[in-house]
Amino acid sequence: MRVVFAGTPAVALPALDAIAESRHELVGVVTRPDAPAGRGRRLTASPVGARAGELGVPVLKPAHPRDAEFQDALRLLAPDCCPVVAYGALLPQSALDIPGHGWVNLHFSVLPAWRGAAPVQHAIRAGDEVTGATTFRIVKELDAGPTFGVMTETIRSTDTAGDLLARLADGGAGLLVQTLDGIEDGSLEAREQPADGVSFAPKVTVEDAHVDWAEPAAAVDRRIRSCTPAPGAWTTLGGERVKLGPVALADGSLPPGQLEVRKNELRVGTGTQPVRLGEVKPFGKTQMPAADWARGARLETGARLGG
Repeated sequence: MRVVFAGTPAVALPALDAIAESRHELVGVVTRPDAPAGRGRRLTASPVGARAGELGVPVLKPAHPRDAEFQDALRLLAPDCCPVVAYGALLPQSALDIPGHGWVNLHFSVLPAWRGAAPVQHAIRAGDEVTGATTFRIVKELDAGPTFGVMTETIRSTDTAGDLLARLADGGAGLLVQTLDGIEDGSLEAREQPADGVSFAPKVTVEDAHVDWAEPAAAVDRRIRSCTPAPGAWTTLGGERVKLGPVALADGSLPPGQLEVRKNELRVGTGTQPVRLGEVKPFGKTQMPAADWARGARLETGARLGG
């Protein structure tokens, strides 16, 4: 089939590379417009846009996919299908109607669970033991289209959102190519999603990443891992923000938010058992081990995080 791939961030690159190496003809790529990046705030192509340039395929960067100029350019590429991974813009029906086999999205959950922008983060925070990826035909309603294929992945007790998403991106790339193969040879039929089991995963905000030390230790652990690497979990000390890396459960008892300074570790109380802090990033400083931060900041047992 002639395919036009749509995607933007680095998590979409495994799928783009897999399609480029498949039997299908990659005739173009759609991605978000170049955006300011780095200290100089220079306009920079998205990871998908940059890889498309390396592959030598035409790149379309519409301000919005409803733009008539973009849709005319897409029609000229004459795609049979448009596979999508984390494109980042809503597609109007006029664009959805262009390829004969529609737009096929790779979504990082087992639908209908966790429809929305942040399925991996929400699965970790909810304490799910298993997640996965699903391919489905995009329709107007959010992530509600009929599904083609699914893969599952165990969520490990130490997984951050970045860890889990990387595994799903790699495994999902193969699933997406298999889906395109099945659509082309007619061996796959889309099936409507069940009405039961629907849950939603909106974008994770900076406030969502604010750690509440009154929560149980397991919930604190999951919140921090679900926000790593982005937007980054955080707390406060003396009114200034401190970013937090993943923690480990510890023995003993401490009041929520209270620090216990030990020789080579720093513990903090939660609503249940304490947790041992890992890497931290104090305001205006580089990331460092929590014990080093405690020594440098001359923290003492009894100090409190979170105000």
